Amino acid sequence: MSGRALLMWDDAVSGYDFGPSHPMDPVRLALTMGLVRAYGLDRAVDVVAAPAAGDSTLRLVHQADYVEAVRRLSLDPGSADGSYGLGTADDPAFAGMHEASALIAGQSVGAAEAVWRGEAAHAVNFAGGLHHAMPGAASGFCIYNDAALAIARLLELGAERVAYIDVDVHHGDGVQAAFWEDPRVLTVSLHEHPRTLFPGTGWAEETGAGAGEGGAVNVPLPAGTGDEGWLRAFHAVVPELVADFRPQVLVTQHGADTHFEDPLAHLAVSLDAQRAVQAACHDLAHEYADGGRWLALGGGGYAVVDVVPRSWAHLVGIAAHAPVDPQSAVPASWRDEVYARTRQPGPVRMTDGRTAQWQPWDAGYDPADRLDQAVLATRKAVFPLRGLLA
Repeated sequence: MSGRALLMWDDAVSGYDFGPSHPMDPVRLALTMGLVRAYGLDRAVDVVAAPAAGDSTLRLVHQADYVEAVRRLSLDPGSADGSYGLGTADDPAFAGMHEASALIAGQSVGAAEAVWRGEAAHAVNFAGGLHHAMPGAASGFCIYNDAALAIARLLELGAERVAYIDVDVHHGDGVQAAFWEDPRVLTVSLHEHPRTLFPGTGWAEETGAGAGEGGAVNVPLPAGTGDEGWLRAFHAVVPELVADFRPQVLVTQHGADTHFEDPLAHLAVSLDAQRAVQAACHDLAHEYADGGRWLALGGGGYAVVDVVPRSWAHLVGIAAHAPVDPQSAVPASWRDEVYARTRQPGPVRMTDGRTAQWQPWDAGYDPADRLDQAVLATRKAVFPLRGLLA
């Protein structure tokens, strides 16, 4: 297996653009790539572009009539009427929608293929992680579900165990739905509680069905959860499950919208805690996933200047085994780029100044604490189904 990491990038992914009033501004992708270059991380990875996903690949997850609808509305976005989830406030149709969406999906699928074949140990597609798209409908800013497509391609190539860890603030509902009854895929999602945030799913009791029972794991966190609680929940659930499942490939989704500055959600996580979870996922891949097979994806994140580029530049650095020092000053050249593109000042350091500490679960829990109640509900719902102690 090659020790190099891949960074999937094609400038055309910025064509995934719902319009100027939409919170999912593609400038977040351009600024992330700009920060990667400013730190020289593009020299520590192999920057490659995969072709767009074709129809046969898209149909590994998506229904043929839905793919055709996306293609048709790409040519005539004004005719979108909400059918298939297209033409809504969350997912307005736009010219070139099919091409841009298929290109992002192609990057995740190509990355999965490279990791499976041993051409790279790790691969990153921060334009991906569009985890809400369903087989027959767009949802939550997501047209094609690149994460599910990458996993489906790994299964097609012969993978027997793929673990998917999703730490976006929103429930990874589309990926869960795609593999709800498939025992080859373990999906774990940590997210804000469905009572207070879209998509209203991801309860601890959602555990899969049929042969896949126990293969869906959900940790719904109370609104307001900060670094200590978020990290405590992650480490109380994820490592034990990954160690038991022993995936051949680890796929992770790193939506940056858990951050306390994100305008669309209600967690209070810092950049430093996000970086700590990225590093933990990297370590889990090396320990359990056939020598380090790791595909890391982006996801949500709507603080497009202050948070998203820094978070995902850290992710690229970790995957490249060239981590960015959190205390380092952000390069002035990148801050100039931020101002030129957005007329906003950029952040000055790669840290929020937090310590990213937590109390381990095995040190004991407080039954009156809402965070501990959430973790315990998840462990009780899932761990016995997998033969583990709750």
